[in-house]
Amino acid sequence: MSEKPKLTYFNGRGRMESIRWLLAAAGVEFVEEFLETKNQLSKLIKDGCLLFDQVPLVEMDGLKLVQTKAILNYIAEKYKLRGKDLKDRAQIDMYVEGTMDLMGMFLMYPFSPPEQKKTQLASIIEKATTRYFPVYEKALKQHGQQFLVGNCFSWADVQLLEAILMVEEKKPDVLSSFPQLQAFKERTSNIPTIKKFLQPGSQRKPPPDDAYVATVMSILA
Repeated sequence: MSEKPKLTYFNGRGRMESIRWLLAAAGVEFVEEFLETKNQLSKLIKDGCLLFDQVPLVEMDGLKLVQTKAILNYIAEKYKLRGKDLKDRAQIDMYVEGTMDLMGMFLMYPFSPPEQKKTQLASIIEKATTRYFPVYEKALKQHGQQFLVGNCFSWADVQLLEAILMVEEKKPDVLSSFPQLQAFKERTSNIPTIKKFLQPGSQRKPPPDDAYVATVMSILA
């Protein structure tokens, strides 16, 4: 029996959270090692574990995987969450790139100066509701299927649900004008593996707080 994937990152969301989501959606159990000191990161770099001297790091199948999109691609391909053919994969990749752009804004938000946060959050919400969510709403309405691509559950669906829940944490009624996305959220949240990941006590991480930001900054300083 193969060992569980090992995830090395800070004890928080960051760039590792989408990886946790995708493994959980695929029903894959994993273990985690959290970086708490600068020395831990330095040792990983010295030992040659990090190709570009940065985390996230995922160790699985005898590989030391770095670079977030490369890791996600590997997991999606391995667990058949990348569609049935090249055309499906192209569509999935486009949707994924879109949600990554949106979630990237949330990734940087906790590290912004306090005086900028209110304006920055308003800008992120505005982009979510005018640039990103309408695309997914239209796609689901036009093809009348349960999932974004090929009526088959994929990486794109996992990432979209993650993005929806992330925005809802800041604006609970954000889906009020998006009935297709409301139904999508309900549907995908009840997929057994995802439902388990959304339960209290899972390896899903909470929104970043000041302590998390301080830890990350001290390690990367």
